[in-house]
Amino acid sequence: MDSSVSRTKLEYYDDMWKLQSKTTLISFSKGDDGRLALILDSTIFHPQGGGQPADTGFITAATDDSNFKFIVQDVRSKDGIVYHYGVMEEEDSVRDFLEKGREVLLHVDECRRKLNSRLHSAGHLLDGCLLNMGLGHLEPAKAYHFPDGPFVEYKGTVPQNELQNKQKELEVEANELISTGGIVSAAVLPYEEASALCGGYLPDYIPKGSTPRIVKLGNFPGCPCGGTHVSDISEIISMKVSQMRSKKGMTKVFYTVGSCEDMALPTN
Repeated sequence: MDSSVSRTKLEYYDDMWKLQSKTTLISFSKGDDGRLALILDSTIFHPQGGGQPADTGFITAATDDSNFKFIVQDVRSKDGIVYHYGVMEEEDSVRDFLEKGREVLLHVDECRRKLNSRLHSAGHLLDGCLLNMGLGHLEPAKAYHFPDGPFVEYKGTVPQNELQNKQKELEVEANELISTGGIVSAAVLPYEEASALCGGYLPDYIPKGSTPRIVKLGNFPGCPCGGTHVSDISEIISMKVSQMRSKKGMTKVFYTVGSCEDMALPTN
């Protein structure tokens, strides 16, 4: 990491539903695959990580008389610096566009962001549902919130003869909570305050004295998370628990979320 480059300010930490913003181009480079990597002063693009895929979208110059467009194909974070990978829509505009200190406008793909946020929120909702079902001994270990096969894996097991019933119960519990709804919030908090919001416990990987970002879904205890989420649990729309299996000390729950077409149409 270039020590002269400051950590990227993560605007989505403060506003998970912001899809456009203005910032400054800090630097750029060209990768081995030929794509450009842009570093910005701040970003609303969520980088891949935490079981959540990266945002995509585009970046334009802030001036009205410019037609430059940088297509963001992937976003990654390393040592606190966020890299926006992609290509110029018109290759011959690269030199004119890539000027350090230039003000640029960020545009996040809304459909992708909403789907990613719904899948991520649904994964956290499963944690709360299992708690309600008396399965609080299951400790989240790994999560994959990608559209091609989302799941959450837990340390701990469920008796084999109970799995089928628990799977059905879990789906019912999740959809009842979705239909009821509940505010989703996120905030960067002092360690003690964050711990209290998370039921008096934070994972060991969070250093004492740090200021973790805590996400809270409805009335459930908060949890440390750097991802994006819906603004209300009801925006998940619906959930299907497609499989629940338990073996070798681990329990894995596979799920999907409903499409917008699954929402009930208003009646006249």
